Amino acid sequence: MTRSLPAAAGLMLLLRGFAACSDVPEDTHPQQLVTQRQAIFKDFTRTLEPMGLAARERQPYQPGEFMTQALALQRLSTQPWQFFTADGNYPPTRAKPAVWGQPAEFEQARLAFIGHVDALVAAAQTGTLAAVQPAVTRVQDSCKACHDQFRNTAR
Repeated sequence: MTRSLPAAAGLMLLLRGFAACSDVPEDTHPQQLVTQRQAIFKDFTRTLEPMGLAARERQPYQPGEFMTQALALQRLSTQPWQFFTADGNYPPTRAKPAVWGQPAEFEQARLAFIGHVDALVAAAQTGTLAAVQPAVTRVQDSCKACHDQFRNTAR
C-alpha cells in the first residue's frame, strides 16, 4: 500500500507540527531526509511490536495476522536507507557519525536486518509460533545492534 501524495504531505505537516512543540530542532532540509527516515523507523516499531508481543506469548498468536505484519515489515525493511545520504547528517538526526564514517559496517548492518526480516517472513509462512519466536528475536537483536553502533540515544 502506498500513501497518496496528499496523505504524505499531510503526514509531513503533522510531523512538523509535533516538532514545533518539542525541544527537537525542526528538519529544515529541503528533502527532509531525517523526517522521512524517522517516519519509516516508527512504522518499523508499530509493525514489529505486535509480532514481538505474540512471540513472547503476551497476546494470542494468529498466524494470518502475523504473516500480514511480517510482509508489511518486509516492505518497510528496504525503505529508510535511501534517506541516509551524504547530506542527511544534520539536526535533528539521532544517527551517529559512524553511519557515514563506517559505510561498510553500516551496509553490513542494513543487509543483516533485511536478511533477518526475510527469514521472519519465511518463519511466518510455517504458521507455527515455535518457528516465529526465534525469528522475531533475531530481528529485534538486529535492530538493537544497529542502534548500539549507529544511533545516539540522547537528543
